Amino acid sequence: DLIEKQPVLIEKTTITAVLSVAGNLFICTVILRDRKLRAVVTNHFLVSLAVADVLVGTVAIPCAQMADAGLPRGQPTLCLLMLCTLLIFTQASIFGLLAIAVERYISILKPFQYPSLMSPQNSLLVILSSWVLATFIGLLPLMGWHKPFPSDGQCTFNAFIEDTYEVYFNFVACMLVPLAAMLVLYSRIFLEAKRQIRKVAEREVDVSRHARRRRILHKELRLATSLFIILFCFALCWLPLHVINTVQLVCPSCPVPSPLMLATIVLSHANSAINPVVYVFRMRSFRQAFTAAFSCAWVLEVGGQAGAEPAVEPQGGAGSWSGHQCHPPHF
Repeated sequence: DLIEKQPVLIEKTTITAVLSVAGNLFICTVILRDRKLRAVVTNHFLVSLAVADVLVGTVAIPCAQMADAGLPRGQPTLCLLMLCTLLIFTQASIFGLLAIAVERYISILKPFQYPSLMSPQNSLLVILSSWVLATFIGLLPLMGWHKPFPSDGQCTFNAFIEDTYEVYFNFVACMLVPLAAMLVLYSRIFLEAKRQIRKVAEREVDVSRHARRRRILHKELRLATSLFIILFCFALCWLPLHVINTVQLVCPSCPVPSPLMLATIVLSHANSAINPVVYVFRMRSFRQAFTAAFSCAWVLEVGGQAGAEPAVEPQGGAGSWSGHQCHPPHF
């Protein structure tokens, strides 16, 4: 029973929340304080994704902890509002991942249309629209799509959220369909990038220009791979919980071991803390900023002065960066 394991659940999810908030605030800081990074459209969507993960750590996880304990008791409206927060931020993450996949698709397969289709204004419009739609989808239970409030007054997710909403709408329509679309998009991206790399390699005229184009394509391919890893981690973290919910809907009498349910809940929350780790290990600009932050902290501690760090700036719209300085008093 999850109630009996409440202390363990609170401990694990609290650690996850702290790591999620710290890591994603770091990502937002790195991008927002650097003009060149702000000019990269991909980073607009990464900031939106990071904001959703910060809100998961600061709002959704505490609300989920209360709901797992059956709180608040006897307050259906407040209970539904709490339960809806996690739905909103999860849906915002899905739409953010989908927007990133579409942006990368246009960059690789429609490069000449990219400047007009993916202007900063259009990217902000997409982000705003995705948040509005995610909020609407997440608040549907509050608008009436829910079960009767439990007679014991306890606020728990499975006891109050309608199964048809949770499985058929939230899982199948709002998660599986976008995930399938993203899988198709990334498949096209990888195939086209490799085709263009081979095409450039076969040419011998104007070697220097082709070498530069090939480097850009390799950077595009690496960025797409990094973003696909983020998508894969999202699916890996969230699918087990949704699969269990689906099994419980189809077979209500089938027992689900509480350790398994506990693990899937913690795993779903942990997704918010994973993205910054992927950024740092896979993207040079974030790795440099991470190294610089610790280097500056060490220099300040011993009373020294930090030297210049390698730069991070966008190159040719490829989404790769080089060129940023670390200024310890302000980072």
